[in-house]
Amino acid sequence: MTFSTEKVTIGLGDGTLTSVHHIAFNVKNMEASCHFYGKILGLHQLTGAEVPKTLVNLVQEGKVANFKTPDGTIIDLFYEPELDPPDANPDEQFTRANHLAFGIEPELFDRAVAILQENEIAIASGPVTRPTGRGVYFYDPDGFMIEIRCDPLIEG
Repeated sequence: MTFSTEKVTIGLGDGTLTSVHHIAFNVKNMEASCHFYGKILGLHQLTGAEVPKTLVNLVQEGKVANFKTPDGTIIDLFYEPELDPPDANPDEQFTRANHLAFGIEPELFDRAVAILQENEIAIASGPVTRPTGRGVYFYDPDGFMIEIRCDPLIEG
């Protein structure tokens, strides 16, 4: 994967991304992680109708859990029991993060995808359309997955 450090002629522009929509972490022990985020950190765990429709089955199967921070950012926990860090020493840095998702207004989503393509950013997955909105996944220069996603377009 190579990225040019030359000046980008076409970018998303200041203020196009509206927020961090969610952060997804891979976890080895779902019970311990839910206890940590819910009981220790005191974050609200999404249950019932609060769970995004696209994740209901995975939540019911114990493969995903969702927590909401006080500012509204969602932390998704994905159960990956076989995932090991690259180094057994916890002082060696590694990440269990799955991806970082930025929110964008629905009417700007297609333009964001076009800008990624115009700048030759390889699309890892998508664009995808779900009941909860649209998303596109791609990698930063270090190989960390990024998502740009929007809520469904409300026509009126």
